Amino acid sequence: MEYTLDIEISLPRNEVAKKFDSEENMKHWQKGFINMEHLSGEKGKTGATAKLTYKMGNREIEMIETITLLDPPKAFHLTFDAKNVYNIQENYFEELPSGHTKWISKNEFKFSGFMKFMGFLMPGAFKKQSYSYMTDFKAFAEEGKSVLDNA
Repeated sequence: MEYTLDIEISLPRNEVAKKFDSEENMKHWQKGFINMEHLSGEKGKTGATAKLTYKMGNREIEMIETITLLDPPKAFHLTFDAKNVYNIQENYFEELPSGHTKWISKNEFKFSGFMKFMGFLMPGAFKKQSYSYMTDFKAFAEEGKSVLDNA
């Protein structure tokens, strides 16, 4: 399953990229984020891996994040490997003539096991979750609104 989403953020690209590339900021725009544990490679560089933990409903979900391309402030490419779900994500940040930034997120999901069924039945749920993260990031970047304020 593949899809592309985009959103305009009313900030310059360098500022958007700096906020996006901050581990400390993740808890403010990714609902359910618990923690990030560095596993290998040079932290924050291409090839680095980390274990991310999220609370979704009554479950904790762990995934391994790998940075596959780091070209700030233009691009951040990542993969996320969780139980039965593999996500390839390419994030691009374009400067707009207005001085704002367009965030384009290209996503590809590969499923196995039970998640093949879920991916087939509910493809919109994955797109909706991705867009929710994007709108929460926009609110955090522009206005300092944190998803923790609603927790």
